[in-house]
Amino acid sequence: MFNWLDHYQNNICTADEAVKAIRSKDYVIVSHACGEPRSLTRAMSERYADLRDVKVVHRVGMGECLYAQPGMEEHFRHISLFGGVNTRKAIYEGRADYIPRFISETPSLFLEGHIPVDVALITVSPPDKFGYCSLGISVDYSLPAARMAKIVIAEVNSNMPRTLGDSFISVKDINHFVLSDFPLMEVAPTIQTDIEIQIGNYCADLIEDGCTLQMGIGAIPDAALAAMVNKKDLGIHTEMFSDGLIPLVEQGVINGSKKTLHPYKIISTFMMGTKALYDWVDDNPLVEMHPENYINDPWIIAQNYKVVSINSALQIDVLGQISADAIGPKQFSGVGGQVDFIRGAKRSVGGGKSIIAVPSTASRGTVSRIVPALYEGTAVTTTRNEVDYVITEYGVAQLAGKTNLQRLNALVSISHPDFRDEIMFKAKKLYYGA
Repeated sequence: MFNWLDHYQNNICTADEAVKAIRSKDYVIVSHACGEPRSLTRAMSERYADLRDVKVVHRVGMGECLYAQPGMEEHFRHISLFGGVNTRKAIYEGRADYIPRFISETPSLFLEGHIPVDVALITVSPPDKFGYCSLGISVDYSLPAARMAKIVIAEVNSNMPRTLGDSFISVKDINHFVLSDFPLMEVAPTIQTDIEIQIGNYCADLIEDGCTLQMGIGAIPDAALAAMVNKKDLGIHTEMFSDGLIPLVEQGVINGSKKTLHPYKIISTFMMGTKALYDWVDDNPLVEMHPENYINDPWIIAQNYKVVSINSALQIDVLGQISADAIGPKQFSGVGGQVDFIRGAKRSVGGGKSIIAVPSTASRGTVSRIVPALYEGTAVTTTRNEVDYVITEYGVAQLAGKTNLQRLNALVSISHPDFRDEIMFKAKKLYYGA
């Protein structure tokens, strides 16, 4: 008879010992963002001299990402699912690759064998009395990858919260256990300026009582949440969340009572925030974490009541095309779940809305985010057919059902005043020969 406790205790080892299971040419899948097992990625990277052509696959690498640094090319090849600060330069310079993929479809890369999973490096909570560990704040693609892996190496972190839902992996399905008490990586709330506060107010004006919300992390989502204090019966079905929603839960504004799928529950696939957030979700029956092929599936999203998706962009052209992941030919971030939620929201029970909310400028006011045409080489994240509203600090442009000329006028009207004449002149010349 299998004894999970014996298996667990007999397979505890150091990080250096555990990563010896990684061999040249292996595909190694690393848990996402704040769920990264940092002792394992460091130990793997420090073993570089023994390895050749190891493919390291992950989304946002928030650790050191030593395997993506110059000089590691013969030993590691990073395959990015979402460019981040620590990996962007490697992608720009061709030392790493990027895979365009909706978040809802990312787990199928592993589940259907498009990317082999030789080794999965994950972070988990300590096992419970039944021998199950939770992937805590990073279930996303990490759990599906672990379920497909030939070898699973888990950093068992005493600080990882035990989140509920479909977040668990059995000890018997893990090969090596590395004990850790590293503080989990944190993302502090972004300071809100008057610009973000105004954008947040505009977003809140479009939210009806009882809506189900999807929003990400940062000053604009936090400002939008702060502006919803007088709303009632809001629900959450979102790709990720941060500290900003806790006050609305405590005030009873977010209670999920009108949700038509998972009522009274906050549903998500990963989170990024502070220790206060991680402590709050620990064993919290209000919160359920699920893999992203469930959370981000537009058909699942659409089963919720009046979903409102709030997302961001790098550039928006006057036709309503959205680039959220590239600047010209350079990969900046990733497609993420924007399109998943826009499509799910528009088909949701009772009718939903999709919002793109951005400051009107970037680079300290020197560059307009609203442009006559996307920069040459820029990939379109969301097509002009799919966005309902674009919001800046200068107002709300409703695009749904509008002609090209109406879109042009609406978007120019919410661009920064310093750029309006230039945008209008270039756009009319480009599209109308004027």
